Amino acid sequence: MARRRKRKSKRRQEGRKILENVPQFCLDSGDDKPVTAARKFIQAFNIVPPALLLVRRNEHTTDRYFWAEKGLFGAQYVEENHFLFPSLRCSAEKVGAVQSS
Repeated sequence: MARRRKRKSKRRQEGRKILENVPQFCLDSGDDKPVTAARKFIQAFNIVPPALLLVRRNEHTTDRYFWAEKGLFGAQYVEENHFLFPSLRCSAEKVGAVQSS
């Protein structure tokens, strides 16, 4: 039986391109849960939104979080709903201008 390819959401692909332009920070979670490690990192280094945090849970798993003015969100949610975040609007306009030219 032939496997069908998973359909790629255009809205999520657009959100992924927008998040590529946001500053990224990589960290290990250590003994904390990944979201707790991300919050501690933000507080310790005074990270200014918007930012993407890549939290390494173990050698195989990395969790992605988006730090916005409204709080900390999962990166996948932000990719799908990037239009809800005002801090990404200027990035979206830059990506749109690059694609049109």
